[in-house]
Amino acid sequence: MRSLSERMNRRGLVVASIHIFCLLPAGAQNPAGPTATHPDFEGIWTSATATPLERPARLQGKEFFSPQEAAAWERQSAAENAASEQASGSVGTYNVAFREFGSKVVKTLRTSIVTDPRDGRIPPLTSAALAEKGRREDLLRHPRSATDLGLQDRCVIFTTAGPPMIPYSYNSNYQIVQTNGTLMIHVEMIHDTRVIPLDGRRHLPASMRLWMGDSVGHWEGNTLVVDSTNFNDGGGFYGVAGGMFGWDRSLHVIERFSLMDPNTILYRFEIDDPTAFTRPWKGELTMTRTSGPIYEYACHEGNYALPDLLKGLQAVPKQR
Repeated sequence: MRSLSERMNRRGLVVASIHIFCLLPAGAQNPAGPTATHPDFEGIWTSATATPLERPARLQGKEFFSPQEAAAWERQSAAENAASEQASGSVGTYNVAFREFGSKVVKTLRTSIVTDPRDGRIPPLTSAALAEKGRREDLLRHPRSATDLGLQDRCVIFTTAGPPMIPYSYNSNYQIVQTNGTLMIHVEMIHDTRVIPLDGRRHLPASMRLWMGDSVGHWEGNTLVVDSTNFNDGGGFYGVAGGMFGWDRSLHVIERFSLMDPNTILYRFEIDDPTAFTRPWKGELTMTRTSGPIYEYACHEGNYALPDLLKGLQAVPKQR
């Protein structure tokens, strides 16, 4: 006899499949592939990169590498990544055998994924967001229940899912399926999927709030523009440790996908969240086509680790 969790998982898969099918326009339910007038993004892609999200202090004032500087940075990053997994005095974590650090900088040779502000740094948080960040970090250190832990720890959603889709230290992999009226992005980390209609429909009602927001797309020449709103209060571009970046209900994301060449997507995004950041900001990275396949990522099946994690954290004395 299957366990309750197995039956629920099977039921969830069926419901999710029906939901995705129903979201597709009638023409897309019998896919004919992308039209000849628009770029074809279909395939498996990786955004893993040696380029940091924010520009390090030692690169202050430098927006782009030279080819020689890029090669030197890649060698230095590989050495630092290997050394970081060998720190003494801790219980340890995944070593480099389990990581998938990007070995190359982005093809534009930028020194940071953040492009605006020009200093390559994410703008400061508002005072309200800073207070919320502190509150959540305290809950992470002394959780009373599973819901006090980060979204990543709970296997709810991951930073790679987006939007925006930010690379991680492993499994920054995506599969894109494209039809005439729909683009679907499957994110292997925790198996998230975005179904993006391209048929001119409007956003969902403001009362409907989703983990990844509501995304609708349109074409501007050879660039696919995706507009996302209707986020819930998931919490987190605030930088909550162990949780991911996150967001709040005010988040508005605009993404732009264009082909630099048949094997490279130029991915640009704009973040506007006035209750979280003191100003809007932008980013850019390149995604590289890969042959795949994408191997299954199972966050922690059955959440077996979560009770032990809670017990361990609750046993730590609270600092006064």
